[in-house]
Amino acid sequence: MNIELSKILQLQCLGNSVQSYLISVFSLIGILIFLYFIKVVLLNKIKALAERTSSDFDDFLVGLISQIRWHLYFIVAIYFGTRNLVLNPALDRILAILLVVFVSFRAVRILQSCIGYGMEKWLGKTPENALDAKASAQFLGVLINGALWVAAVLFIMSNLGINVTSFIAGLGIGGIAVALAAQAILGDAFSAISIHVDKPFRVGDFIIVDDLLGVVEHVGLKTTRVQSLHGEGLVFPNSDLTSSRIRNFKRMRERRIAFSVGATYQTTLEQLKKIPPMAAEILEGIEEAHLDRCHFKEFGNFSLNFEIVYYVHSPDYNVYMNVQQKINWALKEGFEREGIEFAYPTQTLFLEKTAA
Repeated sequence: MNIELSKILQLQCLGNSVQSYLISVFSLIGILIFLYFIKVVLLNKIKALAERTSSDFDDFLVGLISQIRWHLYFIVAIYFGTRNLVLNPALDRILAILLVVFVSFRAVRILQSCIGYGMEKWLGKTPENALDAKASAQFLGVLINGALWVAAVLFIMSNLGINVTSFIAGLGIGGIAVALAAQAILGDAFSAISIHVDKPFRVGDFIIVDDLLGVVEHVGLKTTRVQSLHGEGLVFPNSDLTSSRIRNFKRMRERRIAFSVGATYQTTLEQLKKIPPMAAEILEGIEEAHLDRCHFKEFGNFSLNFEIVYYVHSPDYNVYMNVQQKINWALKEGFEREGIEFAYPTQTLFLEKTAA
């Protein structure tokens, strides 16, 4: 009986003995059982730990392990379970390619999940209105995900026997030609990276570029979109923004305002001396602003000019206009009370009588 069993085990089929096939089958089953045991036990332990902690990191690990599907386990088990068999070179190559492709794909997905979790935690620590942080995270996410997939493709190509060095060199030569043909696009892309890193402005900032102004809505890979005060959308190439002088009013802590008020030449000296104290009293009654100075500046062509300088404690343009309106009303009321007339362009003719 033992002799017959030994003969059966030594029977050859497709270049392998029955004994080799049985070892492969048991190895495959053993690997599957081992992987199943690792996944189930590890998953149950992490789930039990997650229920006792307030941290969401263990919940993230549970989701990460749950992402690994059984087809990957089968491919791993089949590949390593058949290592003792003499397989057709083409079949062995197919198994190796499947293993490399599926493992690379799953590794990239796991890394993407880890990066996404890290960015989510980072964004959770930023203020809710930090739109620039969200835009930067999205932009960096696109770059990192692209780099991961490129690395995965190169890894697969290398395992397929393709000379990656020659391929990269070929891409380099072709890249030079593409770069020359797409200088504007690449310039805008690098400018986008510069904007996200240097942050001359952020999403939600009110900016002025030359004679165009508006609120930044989105910073893309090629263009930046700005919502104009008139309602229309403005689209700027990123390279134009990095080479322009940008006035960012969102960075303003307080707004400095200087304006002039003119009194007529008929105003008496006593009346003129009342204007600076009047301006000081007006600004003292406005909480959103404070006076810097008020001076009798000059003798104008048709008016006696005073320059009033004050600061608004907010960069908001509407707040500034509300303050200016209060000052204008108060100055009008004060001038009327003191009998001072506002100057406006006039001409006075002096007629001299001559002897007949």
